[in-house]
Amino acid sequence: MTDPVIVGVDGSVSSLEAVDAAAREARLRGAPLRIVHAFGHAPGHRPAGGPPWSPADYGLEPMARGVLADAEERAHAAAPGVAVTRSVVAGEPLEVMEIESRSASLAVVGSRGLSGFSGLLLGSTAVHLAAHGRCPLMVVRGRTEPSGAVLLAVDGSDAGGAAVEFAFAEAALRGAPLVALHVWNTWSERAYEGPGDPLNAMVVDIERLQEAEQRLLDETVAPWQKVFPRVTVERRLERARIRPALLDASSDAQLVVVGARGRGGFTGLLLGSVSQALLHHAHCPVTVVRGQG
Repeated sequence: MTDPVIVGVDGSVSSLEAVDAAAREARLRGAPLRIVHAFGHAPGHRPAGGPPWSPADYGLEPMARGVLADAEERAHAAAPGVAVTRSVVAGEPLEVMEIESRSASLAVVGSRGLSGFSGLLLGSTAVHLAAHGRCPLMVVRGRTEPSGAVLLAVDGSDAGGAAVEFAFAEAALRGAPLVALHVWNTWSERAYEGPGDPLNAMVVDIERLQEAEQRLLDETVAPWQKVFPRVTVERRLERARIRPALLDASSDAQLVVVGARGRGGFTGLLLGSVSQALLHHAHCPVTVVRGQG
């Protein structure tokens, strides 16, 4: 059976928009949809060593069930025929979603909410979930009902291979073209070291760098074009500042796909600055895909 698409809801407009997107993604995949509402903590003091708290203990169960019922109705309207289950879970939303992601094909959240998931794009919560979740994470943001190509942010990293595969598969599912965009500049690459140069004498050879970046783009995309021959692909190489260029390109896309961590930055970071910028500022939904390991 296909792993479910999961979506976190709190009753906010943003989370209900995430339900719409999650239902459509579930339909594309032929997967069930699981709607999750998490309570972060008990609204009061409980004795140490006592039984785990439950929403029912505080009369919150009817409210939670109402939130879930509204979300389920929304899901059926967005994608008729999709099998929907729903669950109220006691726990911090981040922890709940991380656990739920272990058996999901895709996790979907809104960009802002009322409570619970409301911190997802404020501070480190979305970054943490994108970095530590066990499946791709889609953050629904930007334009309402975006259209256009699937935009793949190509970085050429080993970890980014999972994002490339995901982007091709998503374009195929949606019947959309794919724009594979690789943005480069001399700050994002090692400068060319000419023969005999001392270690501290770096010579930037723009033409050579551009040729190398084009090869990187071609070598990243070509194998997957063979796997998905029906996907129309535009290979786009652009010399610019990376984050602004990708954000600008997202204004014409229906979805941006990016790896969790690229070639630059510090190896200990689980989510790169480009991914974070897109999560916060893209003009359309963003899916962050982690590599293995």
